[in-house]
Amino acid sequence: MVGKTFKGLTDSEFMQITEKLLSIKTSETAYIVYVKPEIVVEVTYNEIQRSPTYESGFALRFARITRIREDKSPMEADTIQRMREAYEKQFERKARAGM
Repeated sequence: MVGKTFKGLTDSEFMQITEKLLSIKTSETAYIVYVKPEIVVEVTYNEIQRSPTYESGFALRFARITRIREDKSPMEADTIQRMREAYEKQFERKARAGM
């Protein structure tokens, strides 16, 4: 996990994805609903930060859902390794911008 967001969805999309998530629910606690990994979303963000909160060690700053990727399977989603690479690259861009 690298964050939580529902920003970027229309009210209709929010209702549709909520229905879908509840239909693939595997368990839940008072605050968390666990689901089968079946939905892929495209997320836009401002930057990647280190995070002590998430087990991955990363969090997306100002994350928002750009679109639901029905054309992609969960096996095609980005990995934590890809997140690490993107985290390091953002410092290269910032260094060039500061020149």
